[in-house]
Amino acid sequence: MLNESCINTETPTAAYVHIPFCRRRCYYCDFAVSVVGDRRHGENSGMMEEYVDFLRSEILNQRHFGPPLKTVFFGGGTPSLLSVQQFDRLIKTISDNLGIASDAEISVEMDPGTFDLGKLQGFVAAGANRVSVGVQAFQDDLLRLCGRSHTVADIWRAIDLINQVGVVNFSIDLISGLPHQTPEMMQESLDQVLSINPAHVSHYDLIVEPQTAFGRYYKPGEFPLPDDQTTANLYRQAQKCLTSRFKHYEISNYARPGFECRHNLVYWHNQPYYGFGMGAASYVGGYRLTRPRTRDRYYQWLQSSGGVSESLQVFHSADLAPAPTEAIAIILGSDILLETLMLGLRLASGVDLVRLQQQFGQEAVSQITDILKPLGDRGWVEVVSTQEEPDQPATPHLRLTDPEGFLFSNTILAELFGHLQLSETSTAIGTSAV
Repeated sequence: MLNESCINTETPTAAYVHIPFCRRRCYYCDFAVSVVGDRRHGENSGMMEEYVDFLRSEILNQRHFGPPLKTVFFGGGTPSLLSVQQFDRLIKTISDNLGIASDAEISVEMDPGTFDLGKLQGFVAAGANRVSVGVQAFQDDLLRLCGRSHTVADIWRAIDLINQVGVVNFSIDLISGLPHQTPEMMQESLDQVLSINPAHVSHYDLIVEPQTAFGRYYKPGEFPLPDDQTTANLYRQAQKCLTSRFKHYEISNYARPGFECRHNLVYWHNQPYYGFGMGAASYVGGYRLTRPRTRDRYYQWLQSSGGVSESLQVFHSADLAPAPTEAIAIILGSDILLETLMLGLRLASGVDLVRLQQQFGQEAVSQITDILKPLGDRGWVEVVSTQEEPDQPATPHLRLTDPEGFLFSNTILAELFGHLQLSETSTAIGTSAV
């Protein structure tokens, strides 16, 4: 069913750059971050300056033989804690070593209360042309309950600054399913977003991770968190409101036409990308690599590898030594089809069945459609004719329905993965017995 020709070994044209520093750790956050407090930032923190130096060394040692990058995404953490000079040095390092296309999308996550007019102007002058604002909610009580460092007043100041500088391509993040959050609160936040009219909106459902403060305080589905039915209704509420203004192009993302996040589309189309910085993931040459999640381990990893390009040497996410061959084989085997489905079905356009057949064979496509037929009968999955590009013919696409299919995406994927992995196991047993 699978063959090695489906491995994507193209040179990446996208790069993710991780800036781990935050004023405090939000109570729901399990990302790789370093807390610096309210008084430290790029202009006065030796720790941040040291990190930028190590980060630049990793970028400089990445071999790149392809076209210039089409997207660069600075995520975190809170990249807006960097000084303008630090951000400018990172942009120049990327441009000098990897190249940045003249029409590239360069995104920066910026939290309210962490930048002023001069900093935003400096970031834009350095090359940033897309801003993602971590709003999360428009109620001060909810922001405090989440451990956020900003207030609603900070949100409005940030939006005013973005409008003053003339950044048209900006996104707002919202979270639903927060403790004590009501449908009325959610509607207030949605209405405020519509009044701001950004180019893009990301709406995420709270995930309670076990290693977080929320993971210690709360259990999913139990008060003060909403129950499963309320959580589903909050998703439906957001979908109904946001689709009145925006295109719902991905399970958690909405955009005005032409303002879909080009960088994230690289992930969802399962295309290669570079990753730089503590905890960053990359997908290069058919290999996935996640860097160490603490600064010290990340610095040790860089020093022990001697700056060797990841295209020449692969490291296990938890160790400094090269990854075992077995781990690489798993990545290059049946996971490719599963990843393609898991990522592609997040998109409203779904998965192109013609392309899937070319990559994995007709038998795989037939098996997938057979597995999902009962879920199609429930109205969660459908096959529709879709024209992805104006100059290309329409082809059949497998997609989840909106909103019900998206709501039950975990159930759908579990059903799909369980059958496909069972089939792979049966095939392997049959082959070894011959």
